[in-house]
Amino acid sequence: MALIRRNKVSAEFSMASLTDIIFLLLIFFMLTAAFVQIKHVDLPVSDSKTVASTEIAVTLERAGAFYLNGTEIPSPALDNAVRDAVMKSENREETTITIIAETGVPFENVARLMRLASELRTKAILATQPRKD
Repeated sequence: MALIRRNKVSAEFSMASLTDIIFLLLIFFMLTAAFVQIKHVDLPVSDSKTVASTEIAVTLERAGAFYLNGTEIPSPALDNAVRDAVMKSENREETTITIIAETGVPFENVARLMRLASELRTKAILATQPRKD
């Protein structure tokens, strides 16, 4: 008499390998993320509560120095550097240029960046600090 074996397939799913994969992906994204270094400057005060991305951060100092994502850029090369940064961004229509202008910076410098953002068809926002009540 031949015995027939019935193999049952287990419907269970092991989560151990999935957690390992998620942990490795987390480490990968943390190591490859580009962290923007924003220099601390004295910003104008505002009542605005809007929080925006800092994908492209342009810092303007009162002393006349310009920084693009934490790297000092000479004034004549600023327009081309911002243009290149916008062109390299993945989604040009959603790119935001954050203008971090120290209190006392001539408005012509801020207007120059806003005009450039308009030419590139991107959004430009002015960073401020919240009003302390």
